Amino acid sequence: MSAMTNKRFKPTQTFYGQLVLGPPGAGKTTYCIKMSDMLKTLGRQVIIVNLDPANDTMNYKPDIDIRELIVLEEVMEQIDLGPNGALLYCMEYLESNIDWLLNQLHGDNGTTFLFDLPGQVELYCHHKSLSNIVSKLTNVSNMLLCVVHLIDSHHCSDAGKFIAALMLSLSAMLNIGLPHINLLTKSDLLKKHYEKLNFSLDFYTEVLDLNYLLDCLNCDNFTNKYKKLNSAFISIIEDYSLVTFQLVNMMNEKSLASVKNLVDKANGYVFKTEEGRHINSMLACAMGVGEPANFTVDLE
Repeated sequence: MSAMTNKRFKPTQTFYGQLVLGPPGAGKTTYCIKMSDMLKTLGRQVIIVNLDPANDTMNYKPDIDIRELIVLEEVMEQIDLGPNGALLYCMEYLESNIDWLLNQLHGDNGTTFLFDLPGQVELYCHHKSLSNIVSKLTNVSNMLLCVVHLIDSHHCSDAGKFIAALMLSLSAMLNIGLPHINLLTKSDLLKKHYEKLNFSLDFYTEVLDLNYLLDCLNCDNFTNKYKKLNSAFISIIEDYSLVTFQLVNMMNEKSLASVKNLVDKANGYVFKTEEGRHINSMLACAMGVGEPANFTVDLE
């Protein structure tokens, strides 16, 4: 019994990460900057990782940059590939040299990594390199990850675009297989043009009865030619019943804080050691009710 009493569990260093996905122009880079600023204000250590080999116009200086390993423009020139083909090559090259990335992923216990990923959807819809890289991050680096998938909210203004956004989100959720948060970005612009929407905002965020959306598709001169295809898409989305959206205005701290709470819940963040392991703190974080009293942030 005394031998058992003297045993101690070895402390495990755990990292947390957000994989920031989304089509070009959805606001991935802006999200990384704003989320990083908020987390740092709350006293967390944050490391931004740029995994887009074509991103040479960043508004921030990444702590880890794939362009130090491989550059898209050089691949296009040397191997005579187009932009998309070169991007797939870069991801495969990163997968083959994954130790380059893993060796740079270090920090204090509880460090958060923000991965700014390319916007090309084929990377996470039907190509395996990104999934394999994610598997290495979770298995080797002891990192708890979730996906933050950004969609421009202007897709809500057109039934066909919204169906495409739903299918894209569902495909990412199924192929990556991680806790997943879908965001409709630029919500401030969406609310300004609210009268142009066919339905209320709840319809788009909660993905309610899509048969109403099917009626809109059937009334459109272009999409009504594909009634069976439209019906099949809606059937797939409703059968899985996985996709919902959260509105976010990244220029508003209160809106961004609500996303942070969702992320903390999704990736299992339980405060750093010095913040304590008190059960109330853990439950508060899991429920997304806020930060411990030590840290405050002006949300107005």
